[in-house]
Parts: sequence; C-alpha cells; structure tokens
Amino acid sequence: MNYAYLDRPSKRALRRAILKALSLPGRQVPFVVPEMPIAYGWGVGGMAVTAALLTPNDRLKVVDHGSDDTVNAINIKRFFQNTASVTCTEVTAEASLIQTRQRVPEAPMHEGQVLIYQVPRPDPLRGFINSGSESRKRHGDHDYGVVYTRLFEQWLQSGETALGYDHPMIIEDGVMMSPSPVPAQDNKRIAHSPAIQIFGAARERRLYALPAYTSAQSLQFDDLAFTMRHSAHHCSICLSIDAYLDNLGSEDEPQWVCSDSECCQLRADALDV
Repeated sequence: MNYAYLDRPSKRALRRAILKALSLPGRQVPFVVPEMPIAYGWGVGGMAVTAALLTPNDRLKVVDHGSDDTVNAINIKRFFQNTASVTCTEVTAEASLIQTRQRVPEAPMHEGQVLIYQVPRPDPLRGFINSGSESRKRHGDHDYGVVYTRLFEQWLQSGETALGYDHPMIIEDGVMMSPSPVPAQDNKRIAHSPAIQIFGAARERRLYALPAYTSAQSLQFDDLAFTMRHSAHHCSICLSIDAYLDNLGSEDEPQWVCSDSECCQLRADALDV
C-alpha cells in the first residue's frame, strides 16, 4: 500500500496546487481530487490534502465539529494510523498537522503547524450567484455587492452584522474568501494565524490557502463593524460563557456544552484544582 494511501503522482499534483494556492492567498486553485475511501461531504478534500503532506515524523490531530471523539474524527485518525503509521494526538500544541471540519481550534496555534480544513463550498459568491463564469468575473472586479446586501438584510432583521456560519472574509489584497462553514466567531482565529491554513473542497475540486500571518478580516461595512450577539447560555461542563456552545439536549431540556472538547476539558480540570 502507498504511504498515506495516495500514490506519488497524486501527491505531487496536490503539492503543486498547494504551493500555487499559498502564493495566491485566498484564491481558488483547481486540483484533481484522488479517490479516497470516504463519501463526499465527510472530509474528502481535507483527507486528500493531509495524505499529500503527511510524513512519518508528523503528529496528527483530527477534529470534527470541534471534537476529537466523533465517529468521523476517530475513523479518519484510524485510517491514517493504518496507512501511514502516524502518531495521533488530541493536544493542539503537540500536532504538526491538524485536520478540522467546521471549527477552528480554540487552543493557540504556533509556527510550523499546518491547519487543514474540509470545505463544502469554496466560493462565497455561489450562494448568491448561480453562475460560475459570473462569479469569477465578480471576483476579478472585487464586486461583492450581493453579499453586502445580504449582510445589510441580516442587520435589519436581527441587529447583528454576522451571517452565523461561513461569514466571508476579505484577504489583505481585497479578495473575498470562504472560511468554510465555521461559526463566525472563529474568523478571528483564522486572521493572522501563525499556522499555514489550507482549505480543500473535494466536490468543487478547488483548494485555497493562507500563509502564516496573513491579514484577513470578517466582511463588514465601513461605518458598521462586524458584531455578533453573545449567547445567554454557559457550558454545563466548564461553565464557560465565551466559548462556542452546542446544544446536546432538546428544546425542553437543553444541555449546552463547548464545541471544542480539548479546551473544555482543560477549563473543567482547572475548576477542580
């Protein structure tokens, strides 16, 4: 079996696409998606990038919706342990490669790390424009009026200027980028990150990347800052009121817990001291 499942030509093609994406921060680069033993929508783009970059000396962390213990995260870790004999960890600071789906780790990142995202929709304009050629033209002109209109409608309806998930970001030279479907409050961890960030979209056959310390900010108006409404709940495990929370209960009996299992456990351990 090939190391980390992919054959060498596939890895070379992926690495060339990644280098091009790093040279053009935030811009979408076409790439050929090799066949992976997982269904689209469950992390194929992220797995392909991870397989292309993985080496025997790496330590891998895989999270899904912020958790290390979901079925998807466990299976992806097991896959790379079987095909690459790689060491896995649940500690962000120890990992050299981190593959994530729908969350940015809350633990601080550091130089030398690579954060790999699985992205279902790489083009933020395609949610508003049903035409690839028109979308590319507007990206070339930096014409993002349709997204600003949606943002204005959101402000009128709720009083906040955040789109919830997948709130677009503007990279330092003006191009609009999808941060993948992460909560809007995670955008601040994408901006100026010391880690390299790579976004892989398998179904759309596009990837894009941000070098370390790339300047980026959430889409906002010149006279109206990016704002979000804070949750009125707290984590039932660590009591945090600032972390992103998931409701694991029901409408009648809600049970709010931190989405990021690693940092939640660290905060809970600190409460026991």
